[in-house]
Amino acid sequence: MGLGPTHTVSLAEARQKALDARKLLIDGINPLAAKKQSKIDAALADAKMMTFDQCATAYILAHKAGWKNAKHCDQWTNTLTTYASPVFGQLPVAEIDTGLVVKCLAPIWENKTETASRLRGRIESVLSWATTSGYRTGENPARWKGHLQNLLATISKKSRTKNQPSLPWPRMGAFMAALRAREGVSARALEFAILTACRSGEVRGAPWAEFDTAGTLWTIPAERMKGKCEHDVPLSDAVLALLESMPKDGDVVFAGTKGQPLSDMSLTAVIRRMNGDSKGVWVDANGDCVTVHGFRSTFRTWAAETTNYPREVAEHALAHQLPDVVERAYQRGTQFVKRTALMKEWAAFCVTDRPMR
Repeated sequence: MGLGPTHTVSLAEARQKALDARKLLIDGINPLAAKKQSKIDAALADAKMMTFDQCATAYILAHKAGWKNAKHCDQWTNTLTTYASPVFGQLPVAEIDTGLVVKCLAPIWENKTETASRLRGRIESVLSWATTSGYRTGENPARWKGHLQNLLATISKKSRTKNQPSLPWPRMGAFMAALRAREGVSARALEFAILTACRSGEVRGAPWAEFDTAGTLWTIPAERMKGKCEHDVPLSDAVLALLESMPKDGDVVFAGTKGQPLSDMSLTAVIRRMNGDSKGVWVDANGDCVTVHGFRSTFRTWAAETTNYPREVAEHALAHQLPDVVERAYQRGTQFVKRTALMKEWAAFCVTDRPMR
């Protein structure tokens, strides 16, 4: 058994190595076999070594098929690349500890709390995947309860939630008149979204096959809904007229270039152009440009302040789940008949021109 070259290993060191080898023999262990096994173990450890970035990529690849859209996958990639990778992306995932996680989160914890909270959860998920996959051991340093909550301030969800800017409901008539004066598929899609109080993605991805114009009904399948429950939308006369005006030369009602659905920014761009033309007229009480999603809030406020419909009717119109578990257990209907009347009143309110206030 070689003990090393004479120009590197001294005589004393060689004697110690020989002594160690003889002790192994006394214990019934072949020192040559032990040396070979040590090399194998080292090679195996190197093969198992994964950086955090590699684990993050593997996690996203393993889970993206279960995510509802490509945007969600992009959000995961972007937040981890922007905030986690510069701190510990190239480090072995087994070496990531609480100090590194805090170093990553602390700079944005208070001024970008929502982003930081999501980032923490994503880091925790990646590290849990790495543990299950055998790339690290021990507790998850990114867990919140009983761990990071002791190191980072607890900021309530309410305080970090920023409501979408919405147009005051008395100004809807003026806005809709200005919107109807604009041409283009995006403008019609925005008008449709407002009249139905539906989300932008539900409108932009709507195929003709979902509509029963004779039955004045739009049925959105569960896989296209945020809450993963099928949603029936009653169609008012104004909505039916809008649908009738759209060309039926493709599968999607509001098609962009090459027959593809409109992008998620196309409706927002309409509002921004309208604000540019009107020098910032279409803003909320804080002076912020209103958003597409904000019109759902406008509808909800209008229903609460100007109609006598029960709260759950407006909530069902927005495809919201009732907040009270007991109430949901007993209130299993969708209030469709009442919603039909409510949406007719909303459409009539929206298409009636009023002086701007």
